[in-house]
Amino acid sequence: MKEIRFIDLFAGIGGFRIALEESGAKCVFSSEWDKQAQKTYQDNFGEMPQGDITKIKESEIPDHDILCGGFPCQAFSISGNQNGFEDTRGTLFFDIVRIAKYHRPKVLFLENVKNLQRHNHGDTLRIILRILDEIGYTVFYKILVASNYGVPQARERIYFVAFRKDLGINSFDFPKPTNRAIYVKDILEDDIKTQKYVVKREDVKFWKKDESHCLKPIQIGQINNGGQGERIYSINGHAITLSAYGGGVAGKTGAYLVNDKIRRLSPRECARVQGFPEWFKIEVSRAQAYKQFGNSVSVPVIGAIFKEILYTLKNKDKLDKNININRITYDYSTQTRLIEA
Repeated sequence: MKEIRFIDLFAGIGGFRIALEESGAKCVFSSEWDKQAQKTYQDNFGEMPQGDITKIKESEIPDHDILCGGFPCQAFSISGNQNGFEDTRGTLFFDIVRIAKYHRPKVLFLENVKNLQRHNHGDTLRIILRILDEIGYTVFYKILVASNYGVPQARERIYFVAFRKDLGINSFDFPKPTNRAIYVKDILEDDIKTQKYVVKREDVKFWKKDESHCLKPIQIGQINNGGQGERIYSINGHAITLSAYGGGVAGKTGAYLVNDKIRRLSPRECARVQGFPEWFKIEVSRAQAYKQFGNSVSVPVIGAIFKEILYTLKNKDKLDKNININRITYDYSTQTRLIEA
């Protein structure tokens, strides 16, 4: 039986891949330039992503049904000049466009930071939408918050789903929030394992500690002047957005009051906050792990959108009758995959 084939561009550590494979899709190509991220990807998927996508010819990439990518948010060099395809040269978005023009996949599935919508007074977004329209795709986009889709993290990102125009798909519904009751306290490791992440400071101030559960971060105190990485949050709420480069004493993860101790999240807790399964291997340094999860996508959000993509394609009768879209789930205790009909 045939499978939906996808490529994983700007792959990072494989968040897109986990989400799409859970729904039965098959990855046929991956690309990631960062050496440490490549290592984590190989540790978990048994294959080394190819390197810099700008140096890979589109003809060397296998045919695929879906192109995925959380492309870096670079400023467009000729933004606003209405130069069509030329507007994207010098940016990594150009590589998405050239590959899509060559292979004509059914769907482009892209992710970026929320501020892309307002970048350069909206010109960057307008160029993206115009270029995708020019190369033959109908584009839908929306900002979604990870907190609403089963992970305890207030991560806002913009998502693009573009269907090839000849498919005749003129509407697409992004997934409705599930608002699952999950909080930071639900993803914490054993206290003994996390002693190294404790922050010991004298310049700490609390204004409250006992908070009701809430699907958003709850600040209850601060370290020093309360700047970036110096805010303390309740574990009855959600984590702040993980950051690859955030500073401060609790930079990259934020600080949380856990068993009367102030501490950062551990790499495993960061994985859980991003919705990665327990079998996912973290065999890089702590600094690299923080960077990798800070740069990653939230797996459950990607998975929820992909299910809507599959539903739309199937509902519009645009899927090959022989394509297998059985759902794949993971047995976390044995770290094996189980196929459900």
